[in-house]
Amino acid sequence: MATIAPFAEKSNVTLTPDKTRTILRPFIPRNEAQIVNIISRVMALPESSVTKELNKVLNDFLLRHENIETVFLEHYALVQQYLFTDLQPAREKQLLIGSCFSSEYTFESAALFNPSIVPHPDQSNLPPGSLRFIMSLRATGEGHISSLTFRTGTIGQNNSIVIDNPGKFAVPAFHVQNPLYDKRTFHRKLLEMGLENDFTACVMDLLKDSFAFLELTESLKEVSFSCDRKKLQADAFTSDKIQWLALSNYETELPSAKQLSDLVIFPASPAEQNGIEDARFVLFTDDDGTKTYYATYTAYDGKVILPQLLETKDFSHIKMITLNGKAVENKGMALFPRKINGKYAMISRQDNENLFLMYSDNIHFWHETHLIMKPAHTWEFIQVGNCGSPIETDAGWIVLTHGVGPVRRYCISAILLDKEDPRRVIGRLKEPLVIPGEAEMSGYVPNVVYTCGAFIHNQNLVLPYAMSDRTTTVAIIGLKKLLDELKG
Repeated sequence: MATIAPFAEKSNVTLTPDKTRTILRPFIPRNEAQIVNIISRVMALPESSVTKELNKVLNDFLLRHENIETVFLEHYALVQQYLFTDLQPAREKQLLIGSCFSSEYTFESAALFNPSIVPHPDQSNLPPGSLRFIMSLRATGEGHISSLTFRTGTIGQNNSIVIDNPGKFAVPAFHVQNPLYDKRTFHRKLLEMGLENDFTACVMDLLKDSFAFLELTESLKEVSFSCDRKKLQADAFTSDKIQWLALSNYETELPSAKQLSDLVIFPASPAEQNGIEDARFVLFTDDDGTKTYYATYTAYDGKVILPQLLETKDFSHIKMITLNGKAVENKGMALFPRKINGKYAMISRQDNENLFLMYSDNIHFWHETHLIMKPAHTWEFIQVGNCGSPIETDAGWIVLTHGVGPVRRYCISAILLDKEDPRRVIGRLKEPLVIPGEAEMSGYVPNVVYTCGAFIHNQNLVLPYAMSDRTTTVAIIGLKKLLDELKG
């Protein structure tokens, strides 16, 4: 097992990937002719055969998915444009067609790892000294596609941890149709993307201060086919990028009457089609006392990684937001839980090697960076990075870090930043908090321990962490001793 610092204790919590947890995903061939052929084959079946074949499907899968018929109808709706008639087939044929364009996906069959943890918005009906929490997890399944999942639980006064069991049925987050956009922010993002041109200006001029996705698509059509302006070769490129930006800023909802542990946020935008990776959650308190949960995460489209932002008040309605600016690059940004000297602040790693501090007046846009730490110890000679949002104490900001050393071994450590000027590193552990052991030498990715965040409870640092990029456990670290080691 992993070696942890002598002033830390390992809990009995272990979260392992469960290959039985599945969701139904659309399964639509890229070849439109094949889509037409599939529909035609179902349409040609006599009603008795449709009933027989549909019953077979339902008998095999009905107990594996909640509201399976609703899902089949949703998937039918995705392909109904390929029907060769405007007349809708009978409901049973719609269901059978929908089932042909559906696929089961075991979203955590390979790994359940890289956790972060925040206090739950609901702290009612708890014993004194206890706290309810939300743990986010990166779930990886077939094709190494990563989605975002959650576990809820409680930690008692004596640091005993209970993780709530997820329900029988996992449910994908509901994708909000026709979301709204703020015109000023959206336009600025387009300019940051280098799309300051006549086509962009014409599209934006037709939109209100707050506009919906369908209004944007209508504006794109109107400008694209307008006779009042000269067509340019770059117009199609600009139009595609405007749509990309809109689709990459989307909203999801937790289906009503479902618990958070059942929710799966599966990649939904062009920027993240191959993965939502390593969410670092933080409970942010604004200057007026308003509280918002944010998470920075890495969007991966199969070729390019992009840092993005998740925003929610209560985990029932979630916004996924692009970040823009010259400082938005590489992985592993982590937002401070409040503004510093009137500005948003983030820990980052722009050069894939060193730690930086960023400031911004607007949480969407980041340009200003300050180098704050370079690798110093053998176990971090390759690179350093953060392991979650900074944690405020009277002594300063605790920043969990990871160091990569010989044989690409990942260790978890910590530094202490000045409370008023976090550009100053005022403490640094000489040895890691957590080191991979013999058990971590095998797994999905060997020689790795990693976390995306921790919090303080009853003068202890509650540190969930992943082992070998496959499973997750929790360590409890005495805060006073940790601060003594950081300052010593």
